[in-house]
Amino acid sequence: MAELNADCCNPAAQQICCEPSDKASCCSESRSSGCGCSAGSIQISTATGAAATIADVRETVREKYAAAAVAAASGTACCGPAQDAGAWGATLYADSDESGVAQAAINVSLGCGVPTAVADLREGETVLDLGSGAGADVLISARRVGPTGRAIGLDMTDEMLELARNNASEAGLENVEFVKGYIEDMPLADETVDVVISNCVINLSGDKPRVIEEAARVLRRGGRFAVSDVIADPEMDEQTRADMAAWTGCIAGALTETESRSTLANAGFGEIEITETHRVQEHAGSAIIRARKLQP
Repeated sequence: MAELNADCCNPAAQQICCEPSDKASCCSESRSSGCGCSAGSIQISTATGAAATIADVRETVREKYAAAAVAAASGTACCGPAQDAGAWGATLYADSDESGVAQAAINVSLGCGVPTAVADLREGETVLDLGSGAGADVLISARRVGPTGRAIGLDMTDEMLELARNNASEAGLENVEFVKGYIEDMPLADETVDVVISNCVINLSGDKPRVIEEAARVLRRGGRFAVSDVIADPEMDEQTRADMAAWTGCIAGALTETESRSTLANAGFGEIEITETHRVQEHAGSAIIRARKLQP
């Protein structure tokens, strides 16, 4: 599905992950995966046969979720995935013990599961939500870890960040922080997080191995990874995998279970569990993915 472009370290690629002054370290061979020139030059074939860079994927996703945030803020209908509505969004919280918590944020959810239901959050922990959107899972996490804990939401979309901060203010929670950034280049220090969660966002990335590596970097030793995401069946056709329009519904970018296990193991995770919860497409299902950062 993807191949490296020989044109390395072009200016557009550098802008994706590093400042021009960092060109040497960003584009060095030792950082060849998901950083600098490689981040901008990995090519994803679209359904039309055209090549789309990771930056193209990122902008497609950003536009979709910005529109969802604007729609929610204006009180109009939100634009969720085109697939069965019962497999996505706020309806998934109705059958969990999260129902009624942070309802304003839950109503804007475009996720495929409820990661906080299986993350086993504890008092005093620091939780990071990748692609936090309107903040539902961050607010739920904040209440679970209590005043001695901390819940951080990471999102690249200004409109979603504004919506999330408003929701946190209305909820009266002070142990919450929303940070702008990319999940491929998390603006957090090494080993500062106890739990990483995410709700159907990692598949929106054009460089999922880099996301998993970053999750391992920010997690403390023994830290937990508990996300909801889409897992592709091995027989998913290549056209669906590559369709840019489907990236915003988490389908096209989905890894298979074998690929997911391999990606996690390569990043230093063990105790990997992948459990499908429901189908979201003919050849893809939503799954809870759990793992633990191994001790060195």
